[in-house]
Amino acid sequence: MSRFMRFMMTGLLVLLFLPSVVKAETNKSMAEVFFEANSACKNEQFQKAADGYLHLIENGIENGHIYYNLGNAYFRLGAFGRAILSYERARLWIPRDSDLAFNLSHARDQARDAVSDSQSFSINDILGLDSINFYETFFVFTILNVFFFGILCIRLFKKAEWTYYLSIFLAIFVTIGASVFALKWHSVAGDDRAVVLAEEVNVRAGPDSEDTVLFKIHEGSIVHYERSESDWVLLRLSKDKRGWAESTQLEQIVKK
Repeated sequence: MSRFMRFMMTGLLVLLFLPSVVKAETNKSMAEVFFEANSACKNEQFQKAADGYLHLIENGIENGHIYYNLGNAYFRLGAFGRAILSYERARLWIPRDSDLAFNLSHARDQARDAVSDSQSFSINDILGLDSINFYETFFVFTILNVFFFGILCIRLFKKAEWTYYLSIFLAIFVTIGASVFALKWHSVAGDDRAVVLAEEVNVRAGPDSEDTVLFKIHEGSIVHYERSESDWVLLRLSKDKRGWAESTQLEQIVKK
């Protein structure tokens, strides 16, 4: 997809959701903020572009293309941790986007530590659920329910044989759809990955700056976020590497 088409698509999404997010005290519309951010990006004013996209996100306008553009701005600023974080969030919305996949892979290559997707192999990989987003599964599940209950309503007035077999057929697909939807919801809700944003992080044996440093991780690394305590986070890099880091030094991909 060309950059122009990507900008136009994101613009359409911005305008679609604009009425629900514009605040009364804001003089500048969200659409203007979006187009100014795009213009800043084209003029290589990447910090201004990033600030614009963040302003949109903070005001409730979130979609894969805005996160993708934000990731591009951060990448050009050399903030590879924030670029990877933005690309990963974009992937939750647009998982099949080839440009996103390429840029995310390229950003990972720039990280000091060898960054890979730390999600383990699961049933999602077998069913291919990572190639569809949460909203697509919800939409399909909703449509199946509409058809199913529509047929049940028809059967109240017309006991035709074809309505009986069609209701059975749809009931099977609704059950499958419910299972897929539940699995997708569980995978999103249970996604505990976080991206390291600081240039270098000391991972310690306990939640205190005086505790022993066990190992170091660097900007762009993807870790598992286990739990927090005060201003500290217990993270896991692998089965053998686990410890505490300051919460300001990393951020979860799925906002909780």
